[in-house]
Amino acid sequence: MAALRTSQGYSQEELAEALAVAPSTVIRWEGGRAAPQPHQRPKIAAVLGVTLSELEGLLFEGQPTGNAMLPDAPLRGNEDDMKRRDVLGLLAVTSALVTLPGPDDASRGHTAAALLESGDDLHRSLWRVYSLSDSKQSVLPAVRKQLDTLTTGLAEARTAADKVRLCAMTADVYQLAGELFFDANRYTDAARCYTLAAQAAQTGGDDDLWACAMTRHAYVELYARRAPAAQPLLAAAARIAQRGDSTLSTRHWVAAVEAEAHAAVGDFDACTRSLDEAEKVHVLDGSSHNGGWLRFNGSRLPEERGACYLQLGRPDLAENALTSALAQPLSLRRRAAVLSDLALLGVQRRDIDQVVHYAEAAIGLADQSNSGFIGKKLDGLRERLAPLVPDDRISHLDHRIAALSRTA
Repeated sequence: MAALRTSQGYSQEELAEALAVAPSTVIRWEGGRAAPQPHQRPKIAAVLGVTLSELEGLLFEGQPTGNAMLPDAPLRGNEDDMKRRDVLGLLAVTSALVTLPGPDDASRGHTAAALLESGDDLHRSLWRVYSLSDSKQSVLPAVRKQLDTLTTGLAEARTAADKVRLCAMTADVYQLAGELFFDANRYTDAARCYTLAAQAAQTGGDDDLWACAMTRHAYVELYARRAPAAQPLLAAAARIAQRGDSTLSTRHWVAAVEAEAHAAVGDFDACTRSLDEAEKVHVLDGSSHNGGWLRFNGSRLPEERGACYLQLGRPDLAENALTSALAQPLSLRRRAAVLSDLALLGVQRRDIDQVVHYAEAAIGLADQSNSGFIGKKLDGLRERLAPLVPDDRISHLDHRIAALSRTA
């Protein structure tokens, strides 16, 4: 494929621009680390001046022709599933060690000492890598390795004070593991991680960490469209957060997620009150979050407000908030979510131009990432396209999202 691109006079950057994808995507295609989505291949073939069959012959040379449209999917799926099972197995082991008592009169082991000295800094680094990664699953091996280290540290002889600190660190990594499972649309596994994080944070005596774990668990239920199941979790998280550090943004983040729960059940007034409570985060100073398990600083409120108003059927308020959010620097995943919501707003208005404009942009971002979160947002949009499908552009859009979902 690289030789064909060169013969046609394209650099990798120029081909990426012609195909409306990131240059890193072209690099992955040519390196054999990824394959173009089925809906992308006709355009690639046209740009490179070959037939679709010739292109697929280049992409999947040596593979059985019957599997050409699904390269390596079974193997990759098995590998990913094995990695996730490894993480879940380690979670079970560390959970047992969190709850088992440790001797108070034993000396501290080497691994525990190293964790207590530098573990917090390492965990913040892991969260930062996670937040900056387009493909969140790339962080999974590092999380698994750190869970292994924590398991060793917890198993070593230590004082009661050491155990408390190690439990809080374990809760931190549990939450990150939950985020990875959530991004992969494995909601039950994510909820399990957050439950274990809450247990470890409680043992570690950290109310803010505990409240954050409960809030993340509630968000899983919200995203699965189970607002009634989320509400008691959020109510408990709010009570726990009130006992936490008032200089941190924990209680304001809980309020922001409570607003989404109120929107899901159609309570406009309660939603607005919760959003206003969340906005009070802006009176806190710059140390209101830690860049790890607590990252809420209010920068997400425009997109969250927009999503709430969209769900409440207030397109005027939703558009103002979402447009404001889109003007900010956003991660790939957050930008795709805002674009999907703006496309959904177009569906509500039956504005086909708006739907196509924003949905195409969101699909382009999905092509750059393996995020199940983005795919789920686009699937939610697709569910609402039915009244507009007679339009050819919407029908084409529907097929593109379907193809994206099948490949994922």
